[in-house]
Amino acid sequence: MVVTLPPDYRPSEDEEFMNALQLEYFRQKLLRWRGELLREAGVTLNSLSAGGISEPDLTDRASVETDRALELRTRDRARKLISKIDQALERIANGSYGFCEETVEPIGLRRLEARPIATLSIEAQERHEKMEKVHRDD
Repeated sequence: MVVTLPPDYRPSEDEEFMNALQLEYFRQKLLRWRGELLREAGVTLNSLSAGGISEPDLTDRASVETDRALELRTRDRARKLISKIDQALERIANGSYGFCEETVEPIGLRRLEARPIATLSIEAQERHEKMEKVHRDD
C-alpha cells in the first residue's frame, strides 16, 4: 500500500497512533536522516583517502592526526546510528515501530519526533538508566 503524505503533514495526538500516515512520516524522516549520514560518510572517506600526511612540521602533523582520529570516531558513531535507523525501519516494516520494547505501550509522538530511533518509552528509558547507574556504581 502506497501512502502519500501531504506536504505539511505532522503526526498529531488527535489521530490513531501509528496509522499509515504516521508510519510513512517516520519512515521518510528516518530515510532522510540515513541519507545525510551516508553522504557525510562519503565526504569523510574521500578526504581520508586523499593521501597521507605530508605536513613537514611535527606539530602540524600531530594536529592532522588528531583531526583524523576525531573524524574516524565521529564516523564510527554515525555507522552505529545508521544501524539503529535500519532497525527502526525494520520495525516500521513489521508493525512494531512506535511501541516500547519493554511495555508494548506507545512511546509517544513527541519522543519519536525528537528521537525517531527510540525503542523505549520515557518511563522505561528512565528505569533502564537508573538500573545502569546502580550497576555501574558497584
